[in-house]
Amino acid sequence: MRTRVRDARQVPGILVAPRFSMELENPRRTGLGIALERFSRAVTEWAGTSWAFSVALAVIVAWAATGPIFGFSDTWQLVINTGTTIVTFLMVFLIQRAQNKDARAIHLKLNEIVAAVEGASNRLVNVEDLTEDEVSLLHRHYERLVALARDTGALTESHSVEEAAARHALKLKPRA
Repeated sequence: MRTRVRDARQVPGILVAPRFSMELENPRRTGLGIALERFSRAVTEWAGTSWAFSVALAVIVAWAATGPIFGFSDTWQLVINTGTTIVTFLMVFLIQRAQNKDARAIHLKLNEIVAAVEGASNRLVNVEDLTEDEVSLLHRHYERLVALARDTGALTESHSVEEAAARHALKLKPRA
């Protein structure tokens, strides 16, 4: 199945460069997958509303009000425990889906900024895909840059990984 991303000029309210037009191949997308995505998006949006909270509160109040009718029996308690467990189980997946999508969107926006800023380290594009050791190495590097900035008093100067590596390579060259 082919998904066509329209030119940004055709999408109302979207301010993107006009060159944003491409064809995306995604053979795994089926009608069921698309339907589930739409359904989960709708449920996620609804679950964050005041109406959803009101419905949940009403269910709890109704359950508590029926306690005396059912003599606060084990079955009465089991009903609310089972219901809340099922809802919690499903909501975990919806929350994770929403967080994954938000995180990916934020990473894409940050990648665009890093790619666009002159002098920024392109190593930081897709930094979220690095191993923990690689991220720790970059973190230690930026800690050294902060220490260097403090020592030199140049707190407003910016340095990329590449710029610092080039300076380090110059320092290692034998002097003639």
